[in-house]
Amino acid sequence: MALPRGALRLNQLVVSRRFNQFTSRAGVRSLSDNVSSRPAPSSAPETVRDHLIYTPEHFALKESLRKIIDQEINPHVDQWEAEGIFPAHKIFKILGSAGFLGVNKPVEYGGLGLDFSYNVAVSEELGNIRCGGIPMAIGVQSDMATPALARFGSAELKEEFLLPSIMGDKVACLGVSEVGAGSDVSSIMTKAVRKGDEYVINGGKMWTTNGVQADWICLLANTSDAAPHRNKSLICLPMSLPGVHIARKIDKLGMWSSDTAEVFFDDVHVPCKNIIGQEGMGFTYQMLQFQEERLWATANILTMMDNIIQETIQYTRQRKIFKQAVLHHQSVHFRLAELQTEVELLRSLLYRATALYIKGNDVTKLASMAKLKAGRLAREVGDSCLQYWGGMGFTSDVLVSRFYRDSRLLSIGGGADEVMLGIICKYMDTLPKK
Repeated sequence: MALPRGALRLNQLVVSRRFNQFTSRAGVRSLSDNVSSRPAPSSAPETVRDHLIYTPEHFALKESLRKIIDQEINPHVDQWEAEGIFPAHKIFKILGSAGFLGVNKPVEYGGLGLDFSYNVAVSEELGNIRCGGIPMAIGVQSDMATPALARFGSAELKEEFLLPSIMGDKVACLGVSEVGAGSDVSSIMTKAVRKGDEYVINGGKMWTTNGVQADWICLLANTSDAAPHRNKSLICLPMSLPGVHIARKIDKLGMWSSDTAEVFFDDVHVPCKNIIGQEGMGFTYQMLQFQEERLWATANILTMMDNIIQETIQYTRQRKIFKQAVLHHQSVHFRLAELQTEVELLRSLLYRATALYIKGNDVTKLASMAKLKAGRLAREVGDSCLQYWGGMGFTSDVLVSRFYRDSRLLSIGGGADEVMLGIICKYMDTLPKK
């Protein structure tokens, strides 16, 4: 079977200097002296022949990314977590130079031109970063702030904002949520009033990932007084413009190494040409990219859950209570078996949804189901595994406590569990008629 053009290009990249510059192997600092930083796999490693949707090119991409994670990211995670921020421009430049910030973006703007299944593979591998904040920040750059621009933006906008974002020269953030409008996107209040050939923007955005370090924001604003689903537009807005104010860096329960900002816009003037696609289509564009965002988040948390379960197995095999290993108590190994079973079921749903999506199907229902299950299962995994670490689990010295904090966001961000349930019910036709 002939490979698609993007896959052929990736195959060439694998043997080129673009990936070979990261071939050196680096040690990873563990959060616990008792546990290896690279968990043993839960089963024999999958091969190309075994996998449902991955090809040799997918595995080559994952392997190359793992080398960058081991060398450039994981050795510094503890420091960045303590500092409450990581050097986004430095890390994004490394990832961008290797092609990881534009996997399914157009080749003419620096992307690899591959299908979305490669984004899923990358997201899975990013789950090996030993915190949740950095993968989330990378995901905002590659799969949340730029998809609408890549799909609907003008050539001029792509040249100015998409190309440098894919190459890692600019850090992007997404401005959707507000204090009174989180999961309810239609209720945002930020306005962009047209005056001549400019929009004048006033309002504010909350919980803006990468907001402190960002060079530009993909901003959702009301551009007319039409109905809530038809009055919004996405605008590329440089963060250096007069009137853009970073009100504060938000102190969070988890995701410590990812900077999160509250941003205000006070009479910010931006050219009308900076609008993505058609005026009034911003809500639709945002909803379209939610399918990818939710599948990406599911893929990322799956690897993290695998690692937490495996590290818990290793620790409980060493830790003894009542003269036998904690792991050997039936309630413990049975519970871990239940959790791993749930993880595998979620992985199957992810791969099915991805396979359907790359064939052009609407997978809104399946993506919402995956996001819902991922958030709830992450809480189960974090809570159950932390319990088996005993007092160590209540310290900041082990990965499980970090996962417990970080993973709580998944049931809130990107659409809360209750919103996912509403979407699923809509597709099941079980919502009460208005």
